[in-house]
Amino acid sequence: RGIALELGSEGYTVYCLGRSSRSSNKKNLPEQQRPIAPDLDCTVESAAEQVTQRGGTGIAVVCDLKQDHVIEKLVNQVFDEQGRLDVLVCSAYTTPPDNLRGEFWKQDMEMWDAVNGVGLRQVYAACRASAPYMIQTASEQQTTTTCPLICLVSSFGGKSYTFNVAYGIGKAGIDRMAVDMSYQLKKYNVATISLYPGLVQTEANLQMQVDGTWEEASGNLDLSKGETPAFSGRAVAALLTKLSADQLLERSGSVQVVAELARELDFTEEDGTQPPSIRSLQYLLPNFVFPQIEKEMKKPVPDWIRNNVPNYLVPWSTFSSGPPPEMDTR
Repeated sequence: RGIALELGSEGYTVYCLGRSSRSSNKKNLPEQQRPIAPDLDCTVESAAEQVTQRGGTGIAVVCDLKQDHVIEKLVNQVFDEQGRLDVLVCSAYTTPPDNLRGEFWKQDMEMWDAVNGVGLRQVYAACRASAPYMIQTASEQQTTTTCPLICLVSSFGGKSYTFNVAYGIGKAGIDRMAVDMSYQLKKYNVATISLYPGLVQTEANLQMQVDGTWEEASGNLDLSKGETPAFSGRAVAALLTKLSADQLLERSGSVQVVAELARELDFTEEDGTQPPSIRSLQYLLPNFVFPQIEKEMKKPVPDWIRNNVPNYLVPWSTFSSGPPPEMDTR
């Protein structure tokens, strides 16, 4: 949603796809939909309206992306109506039926299907359906200021153990999809990236905090220090507006971290801040190391240490070398 709204601010026509609709009554809500605050309107109609209010053109499409061939029909519809396809953003995800955390042999196959159905299989279907139209768009456009972009929203779980086995396989698969598609699409001037947001203050995550379930589900991560959905949107907008086509194609197939892009391409949260990357010491030490030190020492880490942690990025080779410190026993 945050990406859709920020693209609206850049004047894009945005098709907002999803199951949540004002036409659905509460008895027919999408299965396994995570609860949100009762006064929030997170329907596709609301998203489309906000895109239009920001200067773009929002078009709401109610659909169930779990169903085969739905995405193909919708991609065809977009091209028939617009005559071009500049950006594909894949961020849909199905909430698993049980707690994400757990040993894989104790989790039913429903966990795999939930994590890697919409989150991986239908992402592939969307890219497969969109690629021909994006190739045609690239061949017909007269500018070198940008090029068509496929943006796959992934997570740090593609690089390091997170939640469970099925989740990590799915995110690593998304990353590999971006890489392998780039080999085939780059010669047609279509770029692909895998986008890594940090800890995001989604409507559902914020409601979990209200309901008292966030601490157990997240491993006691501090959601107040998380990123807003708009931050990811500004990352995508920056890639499209601040990089030339050649510069974007140079990054094709790569992982792009939202927080790291913010410092490179000079954008911020709505409050002017730039949260640290999850692989920065500014994030890792307060969330993983300092709590363990405080538990063992039985006293807080001094402020002069907390307030002077450098924004040093841990190399991917180190970040990916093993599981994070155990959070569940804190």
